[in-house]
Amino acid sequence: MCASIEGDWKCELRLMIISEHIEKRKKVIKIKAILLCAGYATRLYPLTQNQPKALLSIGEKTILGHIMDQVEQLGEVDEVFVVTNDRFLSNFWSWRETYNPKKKVHLFSDGTKSNDERIGAIGDLQLVIERKGIDDDILVIAGDNLFEFSLRDFVGFSKAKKASAVALFDIKEKEKAAKRYGVAKLDGDSRVTEFQEKPANPETSLVSTACYVFTGESMRKLREYAAQGGKKDNPGDFVTWLMRQEPLYGFIFRERWFDIGSFEALEEAYEWHKLKAAAETPP
Repeated sequence: MCASIEGDWKCELRLMIISEHIEKRKKVIKIKAILLCAGYATRLYPLTQNQPKALLSIGEKTILGHIMDQVEQLGEVDEVFVVTNDRFLSNFWSWRETYNPKKKVHLFSDGTKSNDERIGAIGDLQLVIERKGIDDDILVIAGDNLFEFSLRDFVGFSKAKKASAVALFDIKEKEKAAKRYGVAKLDGDSRVTEFQEKPANPETSLVSTACYVFTGESMRKLREYAAQGGKKDNPGDFVTWLMRQEPLYGFIFRERWFDIGSFEALEEAYEWHKLKAAAETPP
């Protein structure tokens, strides 16, 4: 209600601005980011016996720091959940104290203390969603990913398709994907028509990078997947099941990407960062 006739137009203007602001907020779809960092990285022993792989440094930042730099740019993301284990929880608390994130960052342990106890990436994902009551769309990224593609473009792609999506990289040679990566086949509209987790004889060279956008509807089906006895170790197993239940799309990027799963990949990431830093340094 306006206090006076003279102030009616001002009152109406304020109400109009407030109404437009409310409508804009309704249209903003909030996303939760879940970063999977609960693995034990046994292939990188002894380097990762006493520190988690996600906190290895590439240049002046940790792998997790590089990922967070990208996540911080997403206005849709209002909270970030970093999933680790009891063994390395204190390491992540130390990281959290020095990182100073712009967004809310929650550290969450899956309760395991050794590689033999691990519950798998899907097990960790389900645990966080159920314990925290998450019902929003979620951005899922494995904590050993180092990439240059834009998460904003990736999330935008999922929004445009109004469906869940997986980030894919073409490694050009199918043989390199054999028994190492999830492999996808797409149709002309980028819909995933086939997905195989670490096949011996891949049909394509499009590999999954363990970066996903899952809609809230897709995540509500995660419980159904688990109830049917679905494998919980690799996200690709859930993706294979999900694409048969609903449309799922593949976002192909061409920027650099490193899957830090071996000493060779780690060394390649070091060298890439050195070259990148040198190129960005003024003469």
